[in-house]
Order: sequence, then structure tokens, then C-alpha cells
Amino acid sequence: MAGYNFKNKKEVEEYLKKLYTEYSFGCLSEKNPEVCHLLGDYNEAILKNKEKSGEIYKQNCDNFNFARSCYKYARYNVTGEKNCEKNMKKAYQYMKKGCEFGDGAACLYMGMMIISKDDIGVEKNEVVIKEGLEMIRKACYEMKEPRGCSILGKMYLNGVKDFVAKDEKSAYTLFEKSCNDGDDSSACFTLAQMLGRGIGVEKNMELAHKFRKKAAEIEEDNRKNSEIKFQQGAFM
Repeated sequence: MAGYNFKNKKEVEEYLKKLYTEYSFGCLSEKNPEVCHLLGDYNEAILKNKEKSGEIYKQNCDNFNFARSCYKYARYNVTGEKNCEKNMKKAYQYMKKGCEFGDGAACLYMGMMIISKDDIGVEKNEVVIKEGLEMIRKACYEMKEPRGCSILGKMYLNGVKDFVAKDEKSAYTLFEKSCNDGDDSSACFTLAQMLGRGIGVEKNMELAHKFRKKAAEIEEDNRKNSEIKFQQGAFM
């Protein structure tokens, strides 16, 4: 960052051009999987070339087992991005691989795909559904994926027939964990609603206001930080 004025458009362009060269060299010449992922993020976010980024994520997952790239490529297959037709079976396989190599978000979405109605190429019997729920629990408790706790909280709040008994107190605890540990504004907002209505917890309007304010602050922070900070490698 030193020597660059990021309020100057020309200097920003120069910095990004230099960054692209560094990422390209680190990936193509040095075969560094972390840098390859950053190159994929650059193509996705700066060049808006999702066809190229999808190709990079796929190769980085296939060749280097880089968990976050497996997750990103899986998401492309879920949404049908550019060079990827929507393919839930392929998406599941890459999400599973991302989970196996340690990506919390991949474990979460793998679990969600298992319990969904989508055809992912896996027979969805009782044992498999329970495995899917365990993946979501793992994402929350073991892999510290805040969204996992929020998704699990929704399951306890509403119940999942034959698999998860409705438990509003447990739901509140999970939403609180997601709100306090991560940047899930929806979890904070749900906490505010539960506190305001006395659902799963004693009614407390002062605390409800606190969580509603935090939800708004998180959304504002996310809006301000929507521009990717390449110099920090902060890519999702």
C-alpha cells in the first residue's frame, strides 16, 4: 500500500494492475494455491470475468485441494454462473470437497443441500438427512461459521419434522452466538424480535433495541466494506 494514494483514480489503477501481475505470477509460475484463489477473486470482483474466475477456482480445487476455491466453484454451479450451467450434483461434490479440506461455509452449504429438496445425486434417507444436520452443527460449533449457527437457530425456532424438535430457548442461544461472533445482521434482528415478543427468552425491550441497533450497524459496515480490500487478501 505504501506510496499509493487510493483517492487518486490513476494510482488505484496502477496499483490494481501491479497486483494482477503479482497474482498471475504467483499462481501460474509459482503454483501457489492461495495466490491462485486471489487471482480468481480478482477476476471475479475487479475484472467482472466470472468465466475466468470459475475456471481458476475449479483448477485450484482440482489440482491443489484449496478448500475456499472448491466452495466458490460449487457456488457457481448452484447459481449457474457464466461458464457453469446450474448443476446441483456437481455443486454438491465440490461443496463436499471444500468441507473435507476445512472450509466452514462449504460444510454449512453441504448440509443445507442435503436437507433441501434439490437432486444432488444422493439418496436422501433418514441417515443422510441426519448427516446433513450434523454438517450444519459442525459448521456452527466446530468450524466457527456464524451463518451455520444462524441456520441452525432457524431450525430450532421452527422445528424440522422428524429431525429437529422446536426449541425456542436453543434457537435464541444460537442466534445470540451468530450475532455476537460474526457479522450476521439477520441473526441480530431475529434476536431483537424474540426479545421484543418474549419468544424463548424473557421479554426485554431495552436489549431488543440493542440488538436491532447492532443489526443496523452490521449492515452499514458491510455496505461500507463492500469494496474488496485486495491488499489484505480479504476475499470471500
